[in-house]
Amino acid sequence: MRTEFKKILEKEKAEMHAAEDNSRRDFIKKAAMGGVALGGMMNASIEETVDVATQRVSRASSPADLRITDLRMAGRIIRLYTNQGIFGHGEVRDGSDPRYALILKSRVVGHNPCNVEMIFKIIKQFGYHGRQGGGVSGVEQALWDLCGKAYNVPAWQLLGGRYRDTVRVYCDTPARPTVAQIAADMKERIEVDGFTWLKADFNAITFAPDFDNSVINSKFWGLRPRGTQPQGGQRAPGAAPDPAATYMSYNQRQHPFTQIQLTERAIDGAEEYIAAIRSAVGYEIPLSTDHFGHFDINNHIRLFNRLDKYRLAWCEDPTQWYNFDDMKTIKNAIETPICTGEDIYLMQGQGMTVAFKDLLDAKCVDIIHPDMGTSGGLLETKKISDYAMEKGIACAFHQAATPITFMANVHCAAACENFLALEHHGVDDPNWEKMGRLTGSKPMVTQGFANVPLDSPGLGIEPVDEAIKEFHMPRYEADYGPMWAPTDYWNNRNSNDRIWS
Repeated sequence: MRTEFKKILEKEKAEMHAAEDNSRRDFIKKAAMGGVALGGMMNASIEETVDVATQRVSRASSPADLRITDLRMAGRIIRLYTNQGIFGHGEVRDGSDPRYALILKSRVVGHNPCNVEMIFKIIKQFGYHGRQGGGVSGVEQALWDLCGKAYNVPAWQLLGGRYRDTVRVYCDTPARPTVAQIAADMKERIEVDGFTWLKADFNAITFAPDFDNSVINSKFWGLRPRGTQPQGGQRAPGAAPDPAATYMSYNQRQHPFTQIQLTERAIDGAEEYIAAIRSAVGYEIPLSTDHFGHFDINNHIRLFNRLDKYRLAWCEDPTQWYNFDDMKTIKNAIETPICTGEDIYLMQGQGMTVAFKDLLDAKCVDIIHPDMGTSGGLLETKKISDYAMEKGIACAFHQAATPITFMANVHCAAACENFLALEHHGVDDPNWEKMGRLTGSKPMVTQGFANVPLDSPGLGIEPVDEAIKEFHMPRYEADYGPMWAPTDYWNNRNSNDRIWS
């Protein structure tokens, strides 16, 4: 009898443990990635609390012992190597020099990549505004990728969690030979691709109709109508400098220093252009426009007083971002929101330099527009966005890079409450998406919205070597060698980097 009773007890005990195990597995599944905060588990059992606290920790990694051992590149794409065999990837901004990242190698090797903020403070003095921020910002992206992989959580979780599961994308549409063609392209963006926010490349000077009677003082600067205008930027190895990129060229001049003026015919043409696009896409769709040209604030005010009625999402960079007084003059004179920020490095300036905090404190813009390839990376952009929210200013992200930086932006956008939309510059390039392989279960973009990775660690994307070699490397290999080549030249640091005594 006693033996039979014992068997019954053992059977009930086994069934109870089985039920607990099932309950625990179900609990963990529902908790998901970051879905449950430990602070909200005061009434949970110790077993459940430990399970949730450790469920995303990779048993293959020991984060406390992780160390960076190497930094190599494939063109602009950065790879940080570690002593535990996991890699972190980031990217130097478009139009920037990979050497801005290589110089940081001797400053980051040997450090634990999970100490992101400390490493950032070591290297941030080597960045600056514009493309000079590309190296620091790209390395910072790679640090978050490594940290997320070490702890087996997505980067957005490390930034404090997410506000959204999808990120609205605004789709850049390059210039076309005729207004009708660009209007048709933008209509297709909505009806076929599913985008709910659009952007049109537009320059009020080179797009002006009847060019000789539209723009005053254009020939001195070598300006020509759209389709014939040279663009500054990168050049092929050994090629002569682009005349549009020399120091005293139009593209390099600050806006007040060109004395370019628009005639009424130019403004008529600008209105015809915007009106045709609005007619094609309607008024439900926010419509952003790119840089309008290097001319003074009086001409910008004249132009936008005409365009205000088309309710554009923003007027982008009507003058240099650091000319706060001129920016405020424009802001007070037009109804279209003022947007700037793609060239600004850091939340708060170093030494005598100004940065996003100064711009936001000046209250001279309606929307900030940081580019993560310049601003300082994920955490710095998150800080910038949060401070903008305190000031009552919205935030959109500028982005024209490979899928690596695109996904870094998606993680940061998920973590920013006042976020509006993320730029997608690769829609027309059939090879763009091939350069990255997502490690989660969802595609990169679905009907105009980027999917936030919920089931993959780090940035949730890995570079695809074959595609990078074919589509990305040809412009870099002659100057920087083959992809992921050794970078021993950059191993040694021979300077005291401290900028104070």
